[in-house]
Amino acid sequence: MTSTNTVDVVLIGGGIMSATLGTLIHQVEPDWSIEVFERLGQPAEESSNPWNNAGTGHAALCELNYMPEGADGSLSSAKAIEINEQFQLSRQWWATLVEEGVLDAPETFINSTPHMTFVHGEKNVDYLRRRYELLRDEPLFAGIEFSEDPAVIAEWAPLLIDRRKKGEPIAATRVISGTDVDYGAVTNQLFDGLKKAGVKLHWSHQIRKVRRRKDGTWDVYVRNTVGYGTRVVNARFVFVGAGGGALSVLQSSGIPEIKGFGGFPISGEFMRCDNPEVVARHQAKVYGKAAVGAPPMSVPHLDTRIVDGKASLLFGPYAGFSPKFLKRGTWFDLPGSIRLHNLGPMLAVARHNFDLMKYLIGEVLAGRNKRMAALREFMPTAEDKDWYLITAGQRVQVMKKDAKQGGVLQFGTEVIVGGEGSIAGLLGASPGASIAVYAMLDVLERCFPEKYDTWRKTFEKSIPSLGTRLSDDPAKAKKSLADTAAALNLAG
Repeated sequence: MTSTNTVDVVLIGGGIMSATLGTLIHQVEPDWSIEVFERLGQPAEESSNPWNNAGTGHAALCELNYMPEGADGSLSSAKAIEINEQFQLSRQWWATLVEEGVLDAPETFINSTPHMTFVHGEKNVDYLRRRYELLRDEPLFAGIEFSEDPAVIAEWAPLLIDRRKKGEPIAATRVISGTDVDYGAVTNQLFDGLKKAGVKLHWSHQIRKVRRRKDGTWDVYVRNTVGYGTRVVNARFVFVGAGGGALSVLQSSGIPEIKGFGGFPISGEFMRCDNPEVVARHQAKVYGKAAVGAPPMSVPHLDTRIVDGKASLLFGPYAGFSPKFLKRGTWFDLPGSIRLHNLGPMLAVARHNFDLMKYLIGEVLAGRNKRMAALREFMPTAEDKDWYLITAGQRVQVMKKDAKQGGVLQFGTEVIVGGEGSIAGLLGASPGASIAVYAMLDVLERCFPEKYDTWRKTFEKSIPSLGTRLSDDPAKAKKSLADTAAALNLAG
C-alpha cells in the first residue's frame, strides 16, 4: 500500500498546536499543500476543549509552580518571566490575526479576567510576599498588587472572604491584566481560516503509524473511523500534535530521538457552577498552593470561565490516575507505550515519586464531601446544590532518561525532532496551549533552519517582540502590553 501523491505537510491532531502550526506555515508558504488528520469527529475535543482545561492564558501571573521555593528558601523569577515572555508571543499573534480577520471578534476567545494568588498560613504568606517583591518591578508583571488585608481581598474576590474564619493569616496578589482564553474557539477559528485557504481537514481519521521511505519522506497510515479501510498519505514533513496520542505515533516512526521517553497520565476533574448569582460574585482566576506531593498541574484554583459568551466557575482540578493517554483513549494506552528503551526511566520515576503516587491514590478515593471541603478552603460559602462534577482532559507528563536518577518526571512541554527535521512532535502538558505560538515557532526553526531566517521577517510583522526579551526593555514591554490589550479589547 503506497501513495503516489506527496503532500508538503501532514499535521496529526486537531488541537491548538496543529491549528497554530498550520496557520504559521500558510503565512510564509501559502503554496504548500497541507493536510490535517484528527481521530475525533471535530477539532478541539481533547486538551484544547475549553472544558478540558482551565483556560488560564498561562503568563505566570498567578501560578506559583513557576516560582518554586528552593530548599534554602530562595526564590527565582526566571521561569515565571520566561513563561510570560512566551505567552506574549501568542497575544501579539492573536491580535494581528484579529486585525486581519483570521480570528473573530476578541470576545469570542479571550476576555479580561484578573489573575490572583491566594494563600493562608504564616509560611505561605511570607512566601507570597517575597514572590511579590521579586515580581513587582518586572515590566511584564507591572501593576501586580499584594495584600494581607481581608477587606482588600474581599474587594478583589468576595467569595474568598465571606464566612472565612477571622484571625487566620492570609494574603493575595492580583494582576488585573490577566485573561481567560477559550482555546477551543481559537482552534476552531484557525482551522476555519485554513479551510478557506484550501487546507484539507480530515475529521474521524486516526493515524495508525508513520514510516519513513528511503527518499526521506514519510508514509502516514490513516484509518477512517466512520468508513472502511486504511490509506497511506505520503508527506515531506510530519508534525505530531496529538496530545496524549503523540507518544505512540512518534514511537511508530522509529526515530532514535524518541527513545527513553515515556508518558505518565494524570486524569483530572473539576467542580463546575453555572448559578448566575454565584458566578456574578467571582470574576477572577485564583490559584493557591499545591498539596504536598501533588503535581504542578494539580494546583487548586477557582476560575472564571467564559465559553460561548456565558460565564461559569470551575474549581479543581482533582487529580487522579488513569492509564488512558486521552480522555477518549483506551485502558491499554499506558501499557502499550512501554518499550525496552523507556522501561528503566519509567521504573525510576515510580521509585522517586512515591509522594505523587500516594497523592494520586488519595485523590482517586476522594468522595464528594472531600472535594467540597477542598472547595470550601477557597470559598467557605460554597453550597453543594450549586456545584457538579465534570471530567477534565487527560494530561500526559513526560518521563525521560536522567543520568543521575535514571529517569525523571518532567512537568512541562518538550518538542521532539527527528529525521533531519522531517518529523516533529510535542509531548507534555502545562503550559501547553498558552505557549503554542512559541512552541510552533521553535518547531519551524529547528525543522527548517535553511528557510527560517527568511520566514522570520514575516513572523516579526505579526509578532513584534519575536527574538527579543520585553523584560529587558520596560518601555517596549509597556507598549506591547498596551497595544495587544487595545487590539484584543482587554484591560490594560
